[in-house]
Amino acid sequence: MLRPLAVAAALVLPPPALAGAEEFTAVRDRDTFVSLISGRDLSLPLFRVRLEVRPDGRIEGSALGWGVTGTWDWRDGYFCRQMDWSGKAIPYNCQLVEVRDGRELRFTVDRGRGESAIQAGMTAGSR
Repeated sequence: MLRPLAVAAALVLPPPALAGAEEFTAVRDRDTFVSLISGRDLSLPLFRVRLEVRPDGRIEGSALGWGVTGTWDWRDGYFCRQMDWSGKAIPYNCQLVEVRDGRELRFTVDRGRGESAIQAGMTAGSR
């Protein structure tokens, strides 16, 4: 079964080739986060996950062919979201967001104390 973290964040674990590349830096404010995700899809092609994190606080997309909806806000320097995956609640969680090269985002659950995953090479959405 697809782990809720993968569906919730639509992230891809970093390949070993990225080790030693430019370091990630923390995204500290909402405006910077919005500029990074605006007009882009977060995706995990292997599991057919595509999420749009919209500047107005909505999250929409799909995972394994089932709808994903949710809301997010920016709280105390963290991306905080709650989602529903076709009737399965994905609980509220605040995540540390970091960026590398303006294209890769790393999300770390539990305010930076939990598991991390990377969304590499975000794609332009079809909106």
